[in-house]
Amino acid sequence: MLRQVRFMVNPVTRKSVLPLVLLESAAGLSTCANAMIALALPWLVLERTGSPAFAGVIAAATTLPMLLGSVFAGTIVDLVGSRRTAITADLLSAGSVAAVAVMDLTGAFSLPVLAVLAFVGSLFDLSGVTARKVLLPTVATRAGKRLETVNGIHELVKATALVAGPALSGLLIGTAGVPVALAVAAVAPALAALSTLQLPASGRMSLGSSPFRATWRGASDGLSAVWRDPLLRLTGLTGIALYVVYLPIVGIVLPTYFNAQNAPEHLGLLNVTFAVGGIAGALGYTFWGHKVGRRSTFVVAMLTGAAGLLAMSVLPAYSVLLALAAVVGMAAGPVGPLMNLASQLRSTEQMRGRVMGIMTSVGYVGGPVGYLIGGPLVDHLGPQTAFAILASVLFVLAVGAAVQPALREFDSLSATSSAGAR
Repeated sequence: MLRQVRFMVNPVTRKSVLPLVLLESAAGLSTCANAMIALALPWLVLERTGSPAFAGVIAAATTLPMLLGSVFAGTIVDLVGSRRTAITADLLSAGSVAAVAVMDLTGAFSLPVLAVLAFVGSLFDLSGVTARKVLLPTVATRAGKRLETVNGIHELVKATALVAGPALSGLLIGTAGVPVALAVAAVAPALAALSTLQLPASGRMSLGSSPFRATWRGASDGLSAVWRDPLLRLTGLTGIALYVVYLPIVGIVLPTYFNAQNAPEHLGLLNVTFAVGGIAGALGYTFWGHKVGRRSTFVVAMLTGAAGLLAMSVLPAYSVLLALAAVVGMAAGPVGPLMNLASQLRSTEQMRGRVMGIMTSVGYVGGPVGYLIGGPLVDHLGPQTAFAILASVLFVLAVGAAVQPALREFDSLSATSSAGAR
């Protein structure tokens, strides 16, 4: 059995936004660094080897640990502690990227060594993401802010960092070279770790006599808790379905379509529009989400996003595509904060890491499945037909999820929900 170990801290009654600022600074720096690395490492491989296949190997090395560890991310958080997990993830990322920069600057470039460093650097990335989400209720209480507002801020910071990271990486690569971009990408998570270090220590679970058995038991407990809860089960399955359909659209269908037109700049601007729309949606939810019913917000967001993609699937004029991409991005903005809120308030403090780890991992489960489906679909049917099929499936799934009674439980969520969660 897993045993809880509590760290005793002095009760704090004075409100302070400092922990929230520290946590979101760490989240922004860490996410920005990962987005920079995602661009810089394949670019480095292309510069040194000229091989897209080798660049793909390195990209896989950065994502494989997250896929393999998706089920265990939350368990690691509960076993090690939220703060310690986030710091460890950032320090591993900083150290591995710094080592890549030094290796390249000293003329010792080695593809196998780079693959190992990329693997190690992303080994605890998903656990770090989960750890910061687990800390959100604590910093929200300390700041005297609504949890909906803090979740919105968190997703807004993430969305902004995902836009800023590639832009900064591209700028540095173009003006100063890949090693400089990597050096900056190494400093950012180190600063994130320093910021997280200032937060109060969090509780953790004892490893017991067998760390291996405790890890498996923790993952099983997390899966069981999500599956037993109707709201978490529905939102988790909906999240997987959304990723299965959405990721091949943006990752395969649209690149194939614009590649055939020899218009990479159109693809780039479209992706930026998706991201900016997401920022706007998260910003709107942050300030006004608490004034609207949660179920209504979730349903409208799902249906609007699915309808927008369905309209995009006819591949209208580019200006119309941009407008629809903005709508789809805005619709997606509230979905992440609402899923976070359900995970936080439908789990006990002791189980929160494991539950949020399972819910956070839905993209890493759905993404590879979607790519395996989307690639052959585009090859055999072409981008427009594949887009229409995927968007139609997504719309049907969204309508089916919208009418499920479990979504009504969104509006009954409260801080007491977690206290009573099983």
